[in-house]
Amino acid sequence: MSGTGAGNAVELKNVVKKYGEFVAVKKMDLTVPEGSFVTFLGPSGCGKTTTLRMIAGLTDASDGDILIKGNRVNEIPIHKRNLGLVFQNYALFPHKTIFDNVAFGLKYRKVSKADIAGRVRKALDLVQLPHAEDRYPSQLSGGQQQRIALARAIVIEPHVLLLDEPLSALDANLREEMRVELKRIQRELGIATVFVTHDQSEALAMSDKLVVMNHGIVEQVGKPEDVYNDPKSTFVANFLGHSNIHNGQLKAKNGATVEVDLGNGTALNAAINGSALPDDGRVCAIVRAEKIQLTSVENAEGSGSSLTGQVKTVDYLGQNARYFVQAGGFDWQVINPIHRQPFSEGQQVALHVAPEDCVLLPGHEEDRH
Repeated sequence: MSGTGAGNAVELKNVVKKYGEFVAVKKMDLTVPEGSFVTFLGPSGCGKTTTLRMIAGLTDASDGDILIKGNRVNEIPIHKRNLGLVFQNYALFPHKTIFDNVAFGLKYRKVSKADIAGRVRKALDLVQLPHAEDRYPSQLSGGQQQRIALARAIVIEPHVLLLDEPLSALDANLREEMRVELKRIQRELGIATVFVTHDQSEALAMSDKLVVMNHGIVEQVGKPEDVYNDPKSTFVANFLGHSNIHNGQLKAKNGATVEVDLGNGTALNAAINGSALPDDGRVCAIVRAEKIQLTSVENAEGSGSSLTGQVKTVDYLGQNARYFVQAGGFDWQVINPIHRQPFSEGQQVALHVAPEDCVLLPGHEEDRH
């Protein structure tokens, strides 16, 4: 059966995965465009790895259709789907040389010995380990082993590259280095890639398309900057970055902005941006921690909403500081660059929120659970 999505490497149509009565993935629709880097992001147990395994053929879908390059593959076994797989634990053969590890998938594809040698060396060049072919996995570092696992996945020239938490076993510095390398290789090959992670910074840095999942459902899909700046649910706002989320009631509308009463005599101004406002006026106001500008009270100027409060706790983060501030009867998180000296605990401060940085969702937060 052929599909219609000529520009898509992968399509999921109403895909469901059940384990008995438990529904791990609920009616998922998704496209992975050719050449794109698509990331499944979410907490443990949200269904992201299950979805990847269904694309790979490691797990059967309970319902729906999975298409690769326009062809339905539900009944096609993993070794006939032409997919490159990289997992967290590398899964290299310890007693085979690096050359034989990388060549493993080619030996089952009726590729000549001369072609195997050329393709293996090309893959090792691409992952910047050209002289490792006679070594064994135990002689390589964790980062080098991960590069070899990637070389083994790409040497078969797969239709799609599937990556399940491939960087999570690496230390922080190596992880960042591999993140850059992985993106470079994906761009160079132009291969559609599906990446699974629970690390938000990884997802934001690497993705063309972000798929945020929670309890087996897709909460939001979009470009990383769109999902981050315009979350469509409190879950997305909480899971990506640090957000201040407060229930409010719409009050006076003033041109392109509306006043949101948070209670305790505290109000914020929010940009409407053409969005429909709920009839009952009940909203959830979301403000990203880094969108709030913190100043000393004597320098409290600027447009937008201004609140006066007191710094309760300071987390020093190097270039930035994260402040926990009590203002207007509410707790606020604020992340600001440190210019000279961070504000100190107990200091009186002013919080400034621009209307365009206050995102409104209909309903109250407790209605969303």
